[in-house]
Amino acid sequence: MLDRQLKISNILHDTFKLDAFRPLQQEVIAHVLDKESALVLMPTGSGKSLTYQLPSLILPETTVVISPLKALMKDQVDKLRRLDVLAGYINSDVKKEERQKRLQQLSEKKYQIFYVTPERFRNREFVEIITQIGVSFLVVDEAHCISQWGHDFRPEYAKVGEFRKLLKSPPVIALTATATTEVRKDILKSLEISPENVFSLPIVRPNLAIQVQDLYGEDNKIKALQEICKSKSGAKIVYFSLIQTLHKFSQVLQKLNIRHEIYHGELGERQKRQSQDNFLLGDGDLILATPAFGLGIDKSNVRAVIHAELPGSIEAYFQEIGRAGRDGKPADCVLLYDQDDVVTQMEFIKWSNPDSDFIKKVLSLVIKNLTRVRQEGADYLREQMNFYNKRDFRVETALNLLAAWGILEGWDLASGIGKEEAYNLLDEYLNSSVREGRFKRQNEKLLSMVQFINTDECRMLYIYDYFAEKKQSKCGVCDNCLSLAKLNHD
Repeated sequence: MLDRQLKISNILHDTFKLDAFRPLQQEVIAHVLDKESALVLMPTGSGKSLTYQLPSLILPETTVVISPLKALMKDQVDKLRRLDVLAGYINSDVKKEERQKRLQQLSEKKYQIFYVTPERFRNREFVEIITQIGVSFLVVDEAHCISQWGHDFRPEYAKVGEFRKLLKSPPVIALTATATTEVRKDILKSLEISPENVFSLPIVRPNLAIQVQDLYGEDNKIKALQEICKSKSGAKIVYFSLIQTLHKFSQVLQKLNIRHEIYHGELGERQKRQSQDNFLLGDGDLILATPAFGLGIDKSNVRAVIHAELPGSIEAYFQEIGRAGRDGKPADCVLLYDQDDVVTQMEFIKWSNPDSDFIKKVLSLVIKNLTRVRQEGADYLREQMNFYNKRDFRVETALNLLAAWGILEGWDLASGIGKEEAYNLLDEYLNSSVREGRFKRQNEKLLSMVQFINTDECRMLYIYDYFAEKKQSKCGVCDNCLSLAKLNHD
């Protein structure tokens, strides 16, 4: 035991260049090294990755990490390689020649840690290799994706329990930043983890001061954002639900000579990387982004997170404001709220749940008109579907779902998938009862977000109660707490 503890300490200092563990990390690492499974609930920025990365350097076989986020996967591997850790990944962004090279290296046991998307388990060659080399333990990152009660459910994640059995049932560690009671139950059941093996840190963030500004119209929101930029120094992230709104704000800020970066899914990979690097490396201290930005981003001195539009759930909101104040110093979280935002989110939910016939038609158009689709993109598909409502995002949603399910890569069928298999996978995923359940849960989550907006109580307490967090005291720094304090003082 002393030898193991010494080895852990040496790796922490020599490889990861850290002086000490953060809360709960050491306990989880010891649990993993005892070859026990676990569900680990640790807030954004608390060091979840170390709980599996460090033991991977001690255990004899490869650690397999399932992650839904391709950009985060690359970032993690790049960081590990800089630390001389033998890490690799495969996803749809990796070209065929390089993918084959990495598979060969995997078969030769040249990786200590290997990242994949869950869709990779549909690839026969990968499964053959991974079952032959042996796996020390399986890591399920963003484990809330397993649950239909989660805010980011993915059908392939529901099969992770089956993947584990393919690997001869190694110990599994499931990681997530936030999970409601229902989501926790789903994760434990799916991965057959004992409720006794749950490691949980409080999600308490006393340094975040939440404020809701009730405004009307984009002009007033832009004025409010301009005032925040003037009055608050330090790095700031502004989140938008809609790309078109982001561009409107960007155009106004440009006219005001307020320097900023932008980040959203329609930008090219090079431009996204450049915007991200400019923000992280300090060349830019303001970025306008959709929720895709920030996943796994480690910038400790973000002093403000502003929401220019209403998020669709408490989970999404708390994850996003969690990127502020990671250094423990005070940070502001300002939500610019217009009642019309609720209507926008309701329409967003409506259009983000297209029926099966719609998704099948989109896939059919992509397959049959590949050249036109590559040239004209989603605009061509919208034209063929005969609708022009600017708020109708069904084409984009259908494309995102087809990509998330591993059926499309860019404007083409995913590698190794034929037309027949693509349609078979669609039939598997397009279950009407699942779609209806998802629609209902998204509306329930939006309702919780509206109740959060309208509460007179401490806003942080509302969030803690939502996640069934143990009883906490009032934050004392949100707008409601400050208003109550002023009222009592007067």
